[in-house]
Amino acid sequence: MKAGTPLLQLQGITKEYQMGTEIVRALRGVDLAIHENEMVAIMGSSGSGKSTLLNILGLLDVPTAGQYWLDGQNVARLSQSALARVRGRRIGFVFQTFELLPRQTAVRNVELPLIYSGTAHRRQLAIEALERVGLADRMKHRPNQMSGGQRQRVAIARALVQRPAILLADEPTGNLDSRTSEEILDLFENLYREGQTIVIVTHEPDIAQRCRRIVCLRDGQVESDEDCGAARPDPGVLMRGGQAP
Repeated sequence: MKAGTPLLQLQGITKEYQMGTEIVRALRGVDLAIHENEMVAIMGSSGSGKSTLLNILGLLDVPTAGQYWLDGQNVARLSQSALARVRGRRIGFVFQTFELLPRQTAVRNVELPLIYSGTAHRRQLAIEALERVGLADRMKHRPNQMSGGQRQRVAIARALVQRPAILLADEPTGNLDSRTSEEILDLFENLYREGQTIVIVTHEPDIAQRCRRIVCLRDGQVESDEDCGAARPDPGVLMRGGQAP
């Protein structure tokens, strides 16, 4: 793991839900640190706590106990309005189902977070984000005029347009075929090489293996945390016909 101050740090995070007379302990004392420019996969079977962890990382839910620092700020006990402000500025979300407005063009979909935040020069920023994900020629297309992979690229551009500290992707290839999934993962790798911090929640081992680190959850706890970046060859080296280091 990297040294220095983490971009994101969880200490002793627990999350409990009341279901009737039963208390469900979704997370049980999770400790996790993620540094700037890491590409991390979070894995786990159904019921392991990964969805709950994602919601807490994304400030969509608050822990029952524990501390959460994001970019040096303790966010575990912020009010809902304060959480919304931090979430809008510092976190980008990519969902399995794209979550695009069907009647709006690609560029308009990407502009939406900027409209909500009152950001100036929205159209130019949206255009730059779409260019970054390779969709310069699809800006005026609506979702039903694009392939699944193109729609996911629009969703990624929308997540990136406010230059978030961290990009959270929830099963981002779940609705895509294998070839398109590889293209989206290639895009994530390119963003990582440009310096973006990325966390991908997935249950697919082959997707997790494209990341540089794999965190596995079991019964609400971190079962393993493996740094696998050094063990995997750089795809660019293999494409040039070279040998992996």
